[in-house]
Amino acid sequence: MPNASIVQSLLYPDGFLSPLEIDDAVERALAEDLGRAGDVTSIATIPVGTPSRVVLAARKAGTIAGLPLFAATLRRLAPDIEIKAVARDGDAVAAKTALIHITGDARAVLSAERVALNFLGHLSGIATATAEFVRRTAGTKTRICCTRKTTPGLRALEKYAVRCGGGFNHRFGLDDAILIKDNHIGVAGGIRPVLERAKAKVGHLVKIEIEVDSLEQLQEVLDVGLADVVLIDNFEVPMMRRAVELVAGRLVIEASGGITLDTIAEIAKTGVDYASSGALTHSSPSLDVGLDIEV
Repeated sequence: MPNASIVQSLLYPDGFLSPLEIDDAVERALAEDLGRAGDVTSIATIPVGTPSRVVLAARKAGTIAGLPLFAATLRRLAPDIEIKAVARDGDAVAAKTALIHITGDARAVLSAERVALNFLGHLSGIATATAEFVRRTAGTKTRICCTRKTTPGLRALEKYAVRCGGGFNHRFGLDDAILIKDNHIGVAGGIRPVLERAKAKVGHLVKIEIEVDSLEQLQEVLDVGLADVVLIDNFEVPMMRRAVELVAGRLVIEASGGITLDTIAEIAKTGVDYASSGALTHSSPSLDVGLDIEV
């Protein structure tokens, strides 16, 4: 079990990351890597009780996410390991920046190293990509958000990384909000019947979002008047501007489809409330981080 105070101190201030998610992810990842016999290399080559002093550093510039996972991985194998953090999740760091100093059992550090770095590199890559999207929307009202296009089993962690980069989260699963897509509309028989059925079934705290792929569909949604959010899918920038004019503040507008670093600045200028990108979680390259022995 990770030390709760260490985990909390490393979290981004608005982290909302359950320690149970951390425990579960670390347990599964270590079980996958250590297998049935443990780290046979370290057991064979490092004497019992050998101490070590190492530093975790960012080898390239980026935004950090995943330090609580890193610390929890080490503490799972060596509960008494000493961890001195000099950075926390959400920090934008330069290349060669030290993040954590570690003192403790060498076998445990070496056995946990790859799993801990995998967590940190992957989540920091997501945070770094998100931060760049956010930077390019500066001065606009548009918020960057992620989607459900996440690694199976790691959704809560990847969505946390998006928040570390200054982004916002879309729904976490099929159970926390209604998102009516084109296939729902087709099966239900149209925009009015699908919205009426949704409104009749959900509680007062559940939001209803509906996807449209034309201005005509958008106008129908406005005429029905039962949605909270409209997702304008694959609209070109001029159509987005027209959509914002049509809605006139009556609904929250989310733009999706074709949201890239090359397009996000112009999209944000249209006045949409959110721009969602699945690439944040499914295609962001890992940030280069590593452990080095301190002599």
